[in-house]
Amino acid sequence: MNHLLKVALATAASTLRGWQGMKSEPAAVQPEKNLKLYEFEACPYCRLVREALTELALDADIYPCPKGGERFRPEVLELGGKAQFPFLVDENTGVTMYESADIIGYLYTTYAKRPVPLCVKVALPQTLSSLANSALGFGAGTKVRKSKKPEQMLTLYSFEASPFCRPVRDVLCELEIPYHLVNLGKEQWADMGLNGVHAAVGEYNPVKGGKREQFMAKTNKMMVPYLEDPNTGKAMFESRAIVAYLLETYGG
Repeated sequence: MNHLLKVALATAASTLRGWQGMKSEPAAVQPEKNLKLYEFEACPYCRLVREALTELALDADIYPCPKGGERFRPEVLELGGKAQFPFLVDENTGVTMYESADIIGYLYTTYAKRPVPLCVKVALPQTLSSLANSALGFGAGTKVRKSKKPEQMLTLYSFEASPFCRPVRDVLCELEIPYHLVNLGKEQWADMGLNGVHAAVGEYNPVKGGKREQFMAKTNKMMVPYLEDPNTGKAMFESRAIVAYLLETYGG
């Protein structure tokens, strides 16, 4: 599928979800060890969890488990007893759990220290709109592709609702490439706008002490997706370029 069409469909999908997974209100407590999430991109229940991670500014190590995948699906069977997704592993508390609603409730209770918002709690509308969202992907991020496994985990700076990030996550999932997900949800009104173009009048300034400020200090630009690959030393912006790089470097 043409990359621009993928971005357009991802935009429609995020609009359908009311742009949940766009804004961040950081959790009161940040886990010392990275959360581990076994999931696959096209799964509507996995998306609900990824939205919550963005909204709480929680990072996670993502272990893609597309249909037909053999790298991480056996780990889920071993740890939890069934090939069901999403599956969360929290080494900080010793908790392992299935079920998106349970995982979201756990994240809010354990790390946000506040109740789950009503808009997130309403299970049926949430699930239906997430199912429709997944349908707009036309199967991307569902099935495994032959690939070479990287020795070290990649890092992706992203936020769930970004239509530019979704095609990158699709390919990472299909290639079964594990990655550290750094969530850079929008922290203030001035962050709103198109990719790289903000609503701020005059000079753009990120929230002091926020994750976006840290990111800008690192890259001198506020734009996602941004990929770092320690295996090759490559670091890059631009969704289309990242997808091409992943397929060229790790595609089978």
